[in-house]
Parts: sequence; structure tokens; C-alpha cells
Amino acid sequence: MNLWWLVSIFSFCIGTAIQGALKPEVLNVGAIFSFGTVNGQVSRIAMKAAQDDINSDPRVLGGRKLSITMHDAKFNGFLSIMGALQFMETDTLAIVGPQSAVMAHVLSHLANELQVPLLSFTALDPTLSPLQYPFFVQTAPNDLYLMSAIAEMVSYFGWGEVIAIFNDDDQGRNGVTALGDKLAEIRCKISYKSALPPDQSVTETDVRNELVKVRMMEARVIVVHGYSRTGLMVFDVAQRLGMMDSGYVWIATTWLSTFIDSKSPLSLKTAKSILGALTLRQHTPDSKRRRDFVSRWNTLSNGSIGLNPYGLYAYDTVWMIARALKLFLDQGNTISFSNDTKLNGLGGGTLNLGALSIFDGGKKFLANILQTNMTGLSGPIHFNQDRSLLHPSYDIINVIEHGYPQQIGYWSNYSGLSVVPPEKLYRKPANRSSSNQHLYSVVWPGGVTSKPRGWVFPNNGRQLRIGVPNRVSYRDFVFKVNGTDIVHGYCIDVFLAAVRLLPYAVPYKFIPYGDGHKNPTYSELINQITTGVFDAAVGDIAIVTNRTKAVDFTQPYIESGLVVVAPVRKLNSSAWAFLRPFTPLMWAVTGVFFLVVGTVVWILEHRLNDEFRGPPRKQIVTVLWFSFSTMFFAHRENTVSTLGRVVLIIWLFVVLIITSSYTASLTSILTVQQLSSPIKGIDTLMTSNDRVGYQVGSFAENYLIEELSIPKSRLVALGSPEEYAIALENRTVAAVVDERPYIDLFLSDHCQFSVRGQEFTKSGWGFAFPRDSPLAIDMSTAILTLSENGELQRIHDKWLRKKACSSESSQSDSEQLQIQSFRGLFLICGIACFLALLAYFCLMLRQFKKYSAEESASSVPSSSRSARLQTFLSFADEKVDRTKSKLKRKREDMPSNVYMIEAEPKNGSARINRDISQEREQYNNETWLH
Repeated sequence: MNLWWLVSIFSFCIGTAIQGALKPEVLNVGAIFSFGTVNGQVSRIAMKAAQDDINSDPRVLGGRKLSITMHDAKFNGFLSIMGALQFMETDTLAIVGPQSAVMAHVLSHLANELQVPLLSFTALDPTLSPLQYPFFVQTAPNDLYLMSAIAEMVSYFGWGEVIAIFNDDDQGRNGVTALGDKLAEIRCKISYKSALPPDQSVTETDVRNELVKVRMMEARVIVVHGYSRTGLMVFDVAQRLGMMDSGYVWIATTWLSTFIDSKSPLSLKTAKSILGALTLRQHTPDSKRRRDFVSRWNTLSNGSIGLNPYGLYAYDTVWMIARALKLFLDQGNTISFSNDTKLNGLGGGTLNLGALSIFDGGKKFLANILQTNMTGLSGPIHFNQDRSLLHPSYDIINVIEHGYPQQIGYWSNYSGLSVVPPEKLYRKPANRSSSNQHLYSVVWPGGVTSKPRGWVFPNNGRQLRIGVPNRVSYRDFVFKVNGTDIVHGYCIDVFLAAVRLLPYAVPYKFIPYGDGHKNPTYSELINQITTGVFDAAVGDIAIVTNRTKAVDFTQPYIESGLVVVAPVRKLNSSAWAFLRPFTPLMWAVTGVFFLVVGTVVWILEHRLNDEFRGPPRKQIVTVLWFSFSTMFFAHRENTVSTLGRVVLIIWLFVVLIITSSYTASLTSILTVQQLSSPIKGIDTLMTSNDRVGYQVGSFAENYLIEELSIPKSRLVALGSPEEYAIALENRTVAAVVDERPYIDLFLSDHCQFSVRGQEFTKSGWGFAFPRDSPLAIDMSTAILTLSENGELQRIHDKWLRKKACSSESSQSDSEQLQIQSFRGLFLICGIACFLALLAYFCLMLRQFKKYSAEESASSVPSSSRSARLQTFLSFADEKVDRTKSKLKRKREDMPSNVYMIEAEPKNGSARINRDISQEREQYNNETWLH
């Protein structure tokens, strides 16, 4: 018995010792930061406060203590690695940090191997993927959302290009790459990336050299992504270079708002250098816990530094670790470490690699962290499937006088830009339409409140190189003065008038393009813009699809479109002019319908109307007379049947339309000079094998080949209006296809030709600029102003006023009326005739069936098919009145039959009643036909 008690006591002591070893009283957590930086100082105070709050509440860790060991990396990568190795030797359960994305990439490999979670709220590089670094957790929104917010701000203010200034390290490069991707989604771009050395090694000379380059560029929207030391140096040098004056836009990432929050009040020099800048701050919703913590901050920091959002994220990160540890232990897990077998072969030397051990419960602990669902000082904390925080959002700050941060709105990935706090919008359906995006007014650099344009002409002494087609024909549009580079013409005057309306000066130089012997190819001129030879192109440049894929065009300043011009001859009046309004097919179809309608009405009226009865010759004459007299509404025969009247009403409506159209067309033929040509339009050219002319350099060649499938062998290149006239007169080409403005000028001197058909394309002429050029937008606005104030028309009249013989005086012949124009009317009339005949014959067959049954009862029925057909034709030709008299006589005999019905058995009365009902129904049908 005593032995048994001794064994029990010994076992209890051993178990207690083992349990104490597996569930230690102190839970070690490490932190790696550069505590000489703003974020390092704030994070240190906040983590210490979180540790004290956790340890003061025994319910959090069940009486255990959380111990956070701080390691100062001093912004040195080597010291960061050493600190991480030291933590791994002391069985650390998690590490808060590192502070920079550079070290996060390095230390994440160590965390993956030893399965110790790394939690950082400052290393927010978007490329720190959870797939590559599963044990690295970002506890604040990463920079992908920050760059999305900046991109939407650029779009909101209507800018197209930005310049990015950044520290050339992982966080800077990858952040700017993300910004470029987000800008590309909204058709904006980074025009220049200005890379500075890493934060600790950048000098004022480095900054000055880069800003001098930036100042010479076109874009005036500058994004500064880096750290507070580099960023403040950039703003200081920019102010001395005059780059904080009006016209510039400066957008700083979260480093600036962090510095302002922690270092306010700012020095006069710093406040002046950042006046008018925009910056962003992580949005943290207001709450009682947050207000209480803010009120404690002066006590916690002893007034040494102000609180910024990173302090709130630091506090919440420690609480996330504590909650995950509590859940880990409550699940019955134990804290244990084991040797890494991969390090067994690395012995020797003084490195104690054997002390590095794997956290056995690291995966479960990481899973508990990612399942966090709590409300901290920074707001609700919950991870999505991709490990991003739910509803990332930012405050948008405008720095005004004395460095005061004035909030002008919010951004969230749920609702975009808004002046309403994001947490209020989460309860509403997402609406990110442009009309729902709002910000308050901004004070821009230089103290101005009007939105900067965002770009200027580059201050590098170079003028805009504008390519101008050196035309040899149609020189009214654009031409070069012989022996000089001076250009004139309609297109040049429109461009100069538009430039004068711009609110800024445009330095430019016209450069003629072409050899001067033939018109240049306009597609090649456009390609010169895409390759950078020209900065723009001004001239008679048609806006067509394949060109808009390469460049941006202004608003069209003149309408254009392809037309067909062909020789015409005057038509003199003749004895047969009255036949011209209708085509032969139209005459034939109309005549056929006159006969068809007359025949249909005769069929419907024959049994009822005496006017449609008589000898065969008389009936034929009646049909012909009735048919053609309806053309003049002069028919004398009355229609008595319902179906006949319906058909006649519809036909008279058709006749009314046809005669009205005929009268109008004939009037035009007899009163207007008529021009005739076998070419009726582009359709004629497509279906024929005739040769077609086009202007050298025009897009008409490609259009005819690619869009209309006209073989290239049929196309003839012509270089001038004189060549047009010679080719058309000599029948070298059957027609010429060119743009309307050219043809109008051509016809003003050549009245023997005329436009055939309608324009078969719709386009216009515009000025070409590189893609996304802001000058294209301003020039479009100027062209619209010219159109509204009448200046555009005055320029047009100056250069393109029609002469005595113009295209308008040569009227095209009135097109003959085609059957297609009346197809609907003929279809309606045909259907009406068919339905009337169908109804008529159905009723006729029904009557004949009853009639034949009565006749067979009174005589021997004939089984011959020809006899039955003859009987039907006789019935159909018989006047309805005779049939009615027979029915009347039968009805007079019906009262005597009534007594017979009553005397017969009941089964016979039903049959007789049915016969009487059938006769009555037959009588009613005949009465309806009448």
C-alpha cells in the first residue's frame, strides 16, 4: 500500500512537471523594428501598451504572461537577420515585423522553414504573396489598395499621366509597379519613373538631379512613394526649385500623413514645403476604445511623439497574437519545438545552428491567426480568402497652412471616393459609378483652388513637331509655299484658330511630309506619330478605325464620307417620259395586281351581284373594266358582299399611294433637269466589273479592297482632279470613289460629272496626336468652340466656297420608284385577297355539301367525279336568290312536319330537329355572304 502511494505521488509530480514544460508560464514573442524611425517609435510604445493590457487581464491567456522582446534593427538588413535568428533560438512563438519589405522577403524564408509566423503592419509590399510566403501575414492593408486609391484620384481629377518618385528598394519598386498597373486599368500611365537610392543612403544631390529631370517633363502630377526622410527631402528640394508653385500636383503615400500625425506641430520650413500636397492615411473608424486609447497616448509616450495609424495596427497585431495563442491552447495543443533535420549536416564552426528549432504547432497557430474575427482599435479585423483585410480604406488628406492635415474625403475598395465615411456605405449597395465619386475642394500648391491641368509642354526648348501632308492636288486644304517650309490652307487655318483658343502657349513647328511629286500616304503619316518622328499631324486626315487604334484624334472639324462620282448625260423630254417614274418590274407587278384584285372581287360578287353576272364575254369585260377603273376611282359597279368590300377598300388604299407617288415622281421628271448614268451608286460598282478610280494616298483604296471586296486589279490610282476628269471622259474608269470634300471641289469645275447615290461611309477629318495626349482633348474643346461661334464656318467659306458651277447645280436624276418601296403594300393586299378567297371557298364548300345532300335525297345520286364537279360549278355559278327560294319553300312546309315529329318516337325527333337546325344554319350563312 505504501509503495502504491509512493508511485502515485511520483507520477503526479512528473506529470505536473511535463505539463508545466509543455504549457510554459511565459509566452515569448519577438519584434523587429528600427526604433529610430517614426513608425518604429510609435510601434514600440503601442506594443508595450498591448502587452501590459493583455497581461493585466488573466482571462486572455489563462494566467500566463506574454513577453515581447524588442530588437532594434537600426534600418540595417544584417541586424534584422541576426535579431530573427536570436528569436528562433529562444523558442519564440511569433515575430512582429520586420519594418521594411526588403527584410520581409528575406526573413519570410526563415519563417517558412521554422514555421514561426511573421506579422507585419509596415512591410506592405504587394508582391509578398501568401502562396510564396505562407507564414508572413500583413496585418494592415497592403500597398495594392493604396495604389488603387491614388489611381482613382488621378482619374477623378481627369489627369492622364503621372511621374513616380520612389526609393529603389523592394517596397518602392513593387509599389510603383502596382500603381502603373492600376493606372493602366483607367487608361492612364506613369510617364517617368524617378528612382532614388534607398532611404538611408539617398542624398540631397541625388534628389536634386532627379527633380531637375522631372521639371523638364510634360507631366505635372507627381507621386512620391517612399519613407519620411526621403520624402521630406524631395519636397524641400522641390520648393527650392520652384516645383511647389501653381500648376504642380503632389501626391504622397502614407509616409507623409504618418509624419504629420506624429511630429505635429511641424516646423515652418517643413510646413511650407508640403503646402498643397495630397496624402493618404489608413482609415480607422471612430470608436470608444479608440478614443480611450488616444487619450492614454500622451501618458504612454510621455509626449515624445504623436499617435499615427501604425500605432493602432501595432496594438491590434499583439492582440491578434494573444487571441490566437489562447485559442491554440484551448484547443488542447501544446507548445513544443523540434530540431530541423535539414540543419544536421551543417555542423562545425561557431554558429549554433542546432539551436534553431521548428515550432511543432506553427501551422495550427497560423490558422488561428488567419481566423481572427475581432474589432480592434483600427476597426473590424477579418481576413479574406486571399489574406487581405476586409474593406481596406484610406482618408484623403490635403495639407494646408501650417502643415495642418485637412481631410477632403475617403477611399475604400467597396465604394471608391466619397465624402461619407466608408463604414456608413457598407450598409448600402456598392455604387462606384463616376457620378457617385466625390471629394471636397482642394488647396493646391501655390495656394490656388482651381484644379491644375496636370501637364505642360516640356520645358526642354523643343517645339512640337507637327507633320503636314505635302499635297500636290486639292491644295485648298493644305499646301506648302514653294521654296519654303511655310504651309497654308483650310486645315492649317482651322488648327491655328484652335490653338489661339488654348489657355496656354503651344510651341510648334510645321514639317511638310511627302516628296512634293505625289500626295503622301496618310497611313504612313500616322505611323510617324507612333514612332516618335512627329508629335502630331495636321491636315486633311480622315478619322478611320485602323488609325484610331494608333493615335488619338480631335473632334472632327469637317464632315466627310466616301461618295461615287461618274459621268452623266442630260435627259431630254420624250413621248415616253410618262413611263419613267416606275421601273419595268414595278409596272408589271402593278398591272398584275390590278387584274388579280378584279378577279378576286368578281369571284366574291358573282353569286350575289347582278352587275358581275351575264354572258362570259360581258363578265370578262366587266372584270377588266372594274380592275383598271379603280386606278382613277371611277368604277361604277357596286360591291354588295362583305368580303368584296374589304378587299376593295384595301386595294383602293394601295392605289392611292401608288398614284400619289407616280404623280410626284412624274412632276419631278418633267420640271427638274434630269441627268442619267448607268452608275447608280456603290452597289452598281460592286456588282459590275468596271474599273474604279481613287485618290493617291487616300484610305479609299483599303476600304474598297478590304470592306467591299473589290479586286485590286479593278482599282486605278489618280493623283489630281485633272486626272479624274480625263479618266472619266476617256472611260478609263467608270467612276471615281473619294471623300466628299474633295468631290465637292472637283464638281465645282466639272459639271459634266455628278455624285451617284448616297455617301456610303460617315466620318470626318481631325488632327492626330499620340495616344492619351492631353493636347488632343484641349484641341477638341477649342474646335467645338470654333463651331459654336461661327469661326469654323467662316474659315470654310474662305477656302471652300462653291464657284458658279457647283455640285448642287447638277442634280442627280430622280431615282425610279422600285418595287421594294411598295413591297409592304402589295404584301398586305395579296394577303387580304388570299384570306377573302379562303373564307369564301370554305363557306361555299360547306353550302355545297348541304345542297348536295338535299339533292341526293330527292334524286338518284351520281357517283361520277366529273358529274359532282359539274354539279359544284353549276352551284357556284347559280345566283344566291334561287337557293334562298328553295330554302324558303322548305321552311313553309315545316309547320306540317311538326305534327309528324310529335307522332313519331322520340329517337326520330332528334334527327328531324338536327335537319331543321342545319337548314337554318345554311340560310344564315347565305344571308351573311349577302
